[in-house]
Amino acid sequence: MATTAYNLIDKAIAIFDPARALRRAVARQSLGKVVARAYEGASLKDGWIPRRAGAGPNADHAADAPMLRHRARSLVQNNPYARKALDSLVANVVGDGIVPESRAKRASDRKVIDALWAEWAVQCDADGRADFNGLVAQAYRAMEQDGEVLIRLRTRRPEDGLAVPLQLQVLEIDYLDSTRNAAKGEAGGPIISGVELNSIGRVAAYWLFDSHPGDKNLGARQSASSRRILSESVIHLFAPDRPGQARGITRFAPVIARMRDLAIYEDAELARKQNEALLSVIVSGDGADFAVPGAGESVAAAQDRAALFGNLGSLAPGAVLATNGQNVTVAQPAAVGGYAEYVRVQLYALAAGLGVTYEMLTGDLSLVNFSSARVGLLEFRRAASQRQWHVLVPRLLWPIWRAFVDAAVLVGKLRAADTAVEWTPPKWQYVNPQQDAKADAMEIESGMSSLSEKLRQRGYQPDRVFAELGADFKKLKDSGALEALAFFASKKTAEPAPAVEPEVTQ
Repeated sequence: MATTAYNLIDKAIAIFDPARALRRAVARQSLGKVVARAYEGASLKDGWIPRRAGAGPNADHAADAPMLRHRARSLVQNNPYARKALDSLVANVVGDGIVPESRAKRASDRKVIDALWAEWAVQCDADGRADFNGLVAQAYRAMEQDGEVLIRLRTRRPEDGLAVPLQLQVLEIDYLDSTRNAAKGEAGGPIISGVELNSIGRVAAYWLFDSHPGDKNLGARQSASSRRILSESVIHLFAPDRPGQARGITRFAPVIARMRDLAIYEDAELARKQNEALLSVIVSGDGADFAVPGAGESVAAAQDRAALFGNLGSLAPGAVLATNGQNVTVAQPAAVGGYAEYVRVQLYALAAGLGVTYEMLTGDLSLVNFSSARVGLLEFRRAASQRQWHVLVPRLLWPIWRAFVDAAVLVGKLRAADTAVEWTPPKWQYVNPQQDAKADAMEIESGMSSLSEKLRQRGYQPDRVFAELGADFKKLKDSGALEALAFFASKKTAEPAPAVEPEVTQ
């Protein structure tokens, strides 16, 4: 229902004459409804007024993000569709890992950097529970579920025995003090929900708690106030949807209400199905003849109990009792159809809101064919690729790589901080590998694409592939196996094609 809007004059009049102020506001609102509009979507005839019309992205976040985050976590913990959608996103966007390869100018530097990275990638977790790819998957999962996540860049001492003196710590966004707001912070700009900006609007620092606020009852040391941490040692990962957005919103925001309503509906349907399985018997008249004696109870006692309390006892499955003329009515709830169709339509809407396919959300492949599966996967992969290159690479992977190279220079393992790098996302599994491979080969032969590009699209690093091919070719040549393979290949191509019988026309 639409609410009446009051301006300052209305509020002033309301002090002395509330009825007149109400009439003014209602008349002005009615006048706005009859004004001719170029866009029907702006008409007020339907009474629809957005709840927070005109609010900025940070105001919306401050008002709703904490509750959205709590509800999204609850859905992932308890709702199978939410969990399946999140697992599918992580498996496709991060997969086995987004792998870096140095593109430093000097070949010697490239070799050193790649070797250091291979050693450091298994040491990088400050908590000692995952390797680099596992940390990226964990951070991305938290970003999609909670809307945002923090990654601390922890500097270490050279004597700690790491490949480079740096480790990463993934923190839930609860560590960020969302109650910290100020018109002006130490950097000259405002502090918005724990994020401090400088005078030109760039992030200067984050206000973080020392431990998770939700662990205060588990004996963890709690600090009454948050501490200021410079932005150089914190990565704040989120996907900004609106200009000027300083905090992230969970991906589940558009579907939380619908997903919860669907769960309630499914619970109600389950209860109804349970009732359908029950058989009710209504007896008119004296029900004493139906009394079933319990253990150690006489027939007379059972009849007295039935007459006094109406409790006939428990019937054995399939039991039939003789009566003395009482009327017996059997009541059984009737089945109601349409459940599967309704749930499927709702699941289509949930899949669209979460950015996954219906099959990814449910695991149901009964309605899919080759063409529809291919079209759906191509659309999803475009969105997943956009997430990789617009969010993960520039906002997470590149800052980590730069900090890694700087740490290597700091301890003297590199001469200069050459941070040029190329990231290779996980390869896609093709719906029809034979057709896709032929299509790739045709593009390379026609000059529409390079071999390196196609290798990167499949999740391979071209330089490594070429090095392996060269090494394999040399081994085959040195061992004499290359001539044997060439011989068998020539025999295969020389075999005549099978004869085709001519068509017989009538």
